Parts: sequence; structure tokens; C-alpha cells
Amino acid sequence: MAKKKIIFGFLLTILIGASFYGGFFFGKSQCKVCPPEDIDFSLFWEAYHKLQEKFVDKSKIDIQKIIYGAISGMVNSLGDPYTVFLTPEQTKIFEQDIKGSFEGVGMEIGIRKGKLQIIAPLEGTPAQRAGLRAGDIILKIDGKETEGMTLEEAVSLIRGPKGTKVKLTIFREGWEKEKEFEIQREIILIPTMKWEMKDDIVYLKIYQFSERLPIDFAKAAIGILTKPTQKMILDLRDNPGGYLEVAQNIAGWFLEKGKIVAIEDFGNGQKREYKSEGPSTFSNYKILVLINQGTASGAEILAGALKDNLGIMLVGERSFGKGSVQQLEKLKEGSSLKITIARWLTPSGKLISDIGLEPDIKVEMTEKDVEEGRDPQLEKAIEILKNL
Repeated sequence: MAKKKIIFGFLLTILIGASFYGGFFFGKSQCKVCPPEDIDFSLFWEAYHKLQEKFVDKSKIDIQKIIYGAISGMVNSLGDPYTVFLTPEQTKIFEQDIKGSFEGVGMEIGIRKGKLQIIAPLEGTPAQRAGLRAGDIILKIDGKETEGMTLEEAVSLIRGPKGTKVKLTIFREGWEKEKEFEIQREIILIPTMKWEMKDDIVYLKIYQFSERLPIDFAKAAIGILTKPTQKMILDLRDNPGGYLEVAQNIAGWFLEKGKIVAIEDFGNGQKREYKSEGPSTFSNYKILVLINQGTASGAEILAGALKDNLGIMLVGERSFGKGSVQQLEKLKEGSSLKITIARWLTPSGKLISDIGLEPDIKVEMTEKDVEEGRDPQLEKAIEILKNL
């Protein structure tokens, strides 16, 4: 009886191995840009068979996870935190983010200088209410060290059903030691924007560049144009970005048709210009743009375009410096690759990746300001516009 079990296990291993081999060679036959013929994959197969042969708990050998792990390892070897392999579950999470609704604590995170960092807590979310801020470093998630963790792993640990809780160990510049935050997850509905009047000045806050923003902005423009003013504060603080094309669309409300919004640099001498399509409705407005270290990606594109084309002043703190463009490539069975396909430049040709945009007028927001409900950055912008 024992001998039959051994033989059955051996046959099962052969069948699994044959299936794995078959899938590998079929995949290779389908690839358009394949590795050179002299590349030796025998080390991979040797390691795979040693696991099948020697690993103590065969029940933990999941062929699908091995394949996903191999792809992730290949992608991670590039050293780009924004180029990642997404499993079917992670792909669904990413698509929910773009649509603006998910369950979690409500913050955008990124990796900067090898550390997991909060880019921006989103408006009205548990993360914002708990007091988390742009620039906070996440050291642990439910006690698990984040060093070496991918963005997708971090997101999957922080996300969860509404009503459940997650513990984040946070360090902030100026603190003597880290602090622990326990936050209850909720359904997060991300707003796109809001606007109101402040001292006869249009105050327009954009939260993110999601697919809903162009419609919401067009509706808001109708109301803004009824106000007897041509002064505007465009608040892009704690805006983690979104679609490049949406940033281009919003820039068109400020820039005349044909003006460059951003330049994609593909790294091989090939570049592509994104230009304004108009209607340039607010091109004659006196405008100031608020930025901070939570201003990233699409928000930096818009701020850079307005500064380079119109000489608009930036007020606040240096932006995040997320100057790369990703494209989602769908793969088999619901998985995907998020690939960095280019670096983007401001219209003047400035690369901001890992550098960010420097404000023309630097105004810091201290922890005391936040605790006491003061906004010195907004106050400074209002003061400047009143004198224009």
C-alpha cells in the first residue's frame, strides 16, 4: 500500500511537471520578443524539481503560485517599484482604485528611496481622520515589517472588508520614535473635486485624476463662470495623480489648444508630446497652484504644465516626484503587468522623477498647524492673489 502511494505521488509529480513544461514551451512559442536561444533555463528547472523532490510539505506546493512568483521575480529584478506583476486579485484591486471605489482605509502609498511611504491620505477617509499625513513612512502593517515589500503586497495587507481593523506602525520626520495607528476599514468613495468661493477667489480642489473627473470638472466650470471674479487657487495638495489623459484634459481648460502639457520620453530617443485640446476657458484667470509632498504623478503634470506655459506660481512644499508613466497590459486568466513605459517631462523638458517640483513660494505646514486647523499655505495664496 505504501509503495502504491509513493508511485502515485511520483506519477503526479511527473504529470504536474509535464504540464508545467508544456505551458512553458507553449508560452515561449507565443512570445514576440523572446530571450536569446543561448540563454540556459536549466537552473530554473533544476530548482523547480528540487522543490518537488525535497520540500517537506507537498501540500504547500501550488503550481499557480510558483508561476506567479517566477513572473514577479523577473519583474522585480528590474528594480522599478512601479513595474509590477498583478495577480487576478491584485488586478481587480487596481481597477477598483481607478474607478474610485474600494474597501480600505483610503490612502495612496508609494515607494521612495526604498521605503514604503504615504503619498496622500484621501479626503474624508479613515486614514485622514486618523491623522496620517503625506510623507509618513509605514514601518509595519499588522506587525509585519515593510522593508523589501512590494506596493501590491502592502496594498493587499492594508485593504480588507469594511468594519475590520489594520494596525500601521508609522514614522514621521520630526518624531523621536514611531507610533502605532489602528484604523477601521470602510467603503471608500473617492471624490474627484470640489470648489467654493474664498474671499472673492475661486478655490478649486482636485483630489485625483480619475476617469470621472472630466465630467465633474465640466459641470463645475459652468458654476465657476457665473462668479464675478477671474482669480483662482488650484489646490493639488495630497493629489496622488491618476490617468495622464485626464491630466491633459484638465490642462486644456487653462491652456490654449496646441500648448504642450507633458512630454513622454521612452528612453530610446523617441518622445511623444501631449498637447492641450482647449477650450482654455480659464486662460486669462490669475491663478496660484498649491502643492505639497502628496502632489504626485498627474497632479505634477498639471502643475508643471501651468508653470511652464503660463508662469503660474507654485505655493507650498516640494512635490513627490513621481515622473514615470505606467501602462496596464492584460495577461491570461485575469492577471496583468503594470509596466513603466516612459518618463514624463514638463513642457520645458524638466524631468521630475525622484526630484519633484520646487515651489516658487515655500510655505510649510507644521503638525501644530494641522492640530489647530490652520492652513498657512492656503492663507498665503489668498494673500498673494488679493494683491494681484
